[in-house]
Amino acid sequence: MKKLVAILLVLSLVFAFAACTGKQGNEETDPAGTATPAADGGKVYYLNFKPEADQAWQDLAKTYTELTGVEVKVVTAASGEYDNTLTAEMDKDAAPTMFQIGNQGAVETWGEYALDLTGSDFANELTTNDFNLYDDEGRLVSVGYCYEAFGIIVNKALLEEAGHTLDEIKDFDTLKAVADDIHARAEELGFDAFTSAGLDGSSSWRFSGHLINMPLYYEFRDDGVKEQPAEIKGTYMDNYKAIWDLYITDAATTGAALATATGDQAEAEFGEGKAVFYQNGTWEYANLTAADKFAMDPANLTMIPIYCGVEGEDKAGLCCGTENCWAVNANAKQEDIDATLAFLKWVVTSDEGTTMMAEQFGPCPFKSAKTPENVFFAAANDYTAAGNYVVTWAFNWEPAVDDYRAAIVDAMTKYTAGQGDWDAVVAAAVDGWATLYAKDHAA
Repeated sequence: MKKLVAILLVLSLVFAFAACTGKQGNEETDPAGTATPAADGGKVYYLNFKPEADQAWQDLAKTYTELTGVEVKVVTAASGEYDNTLTAEMDKDAAPTMFQIGNQGAVETWGEYALDLTGSDFANELTTNDFNLYDDEGRLVSVGYCYEAFGIIVNKALLEEAGHTLDEIKDFDTLKAVADDIHARAEELGFDAFTSAGLDGSSSWRFSGHLINMPLYYEFRDDGVKEQPAEIKGTYMDNYKAIWDLYITDAATTGAALATATGDQAEAEFGEGKAVFYQNGTWEYANLTAADKFAMDPANLTMIPIYCGVEGEDKAGLCCGTENCWAVNANAKQEDIDATLAFLKWVVTSDEGTTMMAEQFGPCPFKSAKTPENVFFAAANDYTAAGNYVVTWAFNWEPAVDDYRAAIVDAMTKYTAGQGDWDAVVAAAVDGWATLYAKDHAA
């Protein structure tokens, strides 16, 4: 009898082991977040989209490898170079097993490379499908792993030191009045209104992507656009100009110097208390409050909408959405697919993974996600609770995103340096959209 029990016990262990080495993953995660070693020798290669999260991903990959023995390689593309890097990497024998498909336009380009994640153990951890991307056949090609918000970050302490309060700022005119006053007294105050609106590649995405969302959002809202259009009209490009002119006037760094001003420069200006306003997103919270970086007091931070002079914008909220979506390479070796799916499940269920995700990316739509301590998300929720409309991410529909943004930045750089006019920026945005869309959809 004891021998029979022993045999049955061995068989049960064999079947249990076999069950966890199937297509959807090759490791299990316990409540404490530890993982059992993979058996099939698969590897993970993640081509990361966000430079600011590189170290966090490197650390998490190292932890996972220590726990499981599974090799996890993380390569981070330079800012503004993701599409080019992905194209180059996908041509290699050891292509990424895990990459980003961040918007519907990218689905057109990369959807055929993506594994259908429907029903995978990883995707089954989702609490919503609102941020996911699907191809024309309804395949789940990319899973939105967090949502973010962007707007104008405010140092409340400096604002009050300058004699102003948040209650004053309700639209573009009131934002401009406050910013103009601070800029006029910058020498006396010891700080300026806005951080540098740098057009270096490490910073320009804030304006060729995020800021241009304002005219795109309002045009698409007015016209009832529900999918990527073949062309845009540029209805609100004057509003884009208004807020851009404010950024490049009410700041310490202006004119031609902005062509080489970096993202790190703007971040440091804000983190070191040299400016009241800083256009960026919820992802900046970790850097601004980190004890070993700027150690800003969260109580002094908030985020307000990007106002640009559109009628009714006093009821606007923050710009909310995501470009952060994971895809798995369907052309990878099966053992690498398995390893990647297992890694993804560990990231969204383990203590190590969910802690990093909450710290770096904020709220994540997974069952085990931790609540982030991020005042910028609190601001987004407060605007929504007050009945303000969410400014959705219309820029996700930009065609050939890197080329589109590069042309806009080139025109903005010349305009800002006084070497070109605004009409060139309009042409880059409007004519460039139609040209690149047609190229993307050429038969």
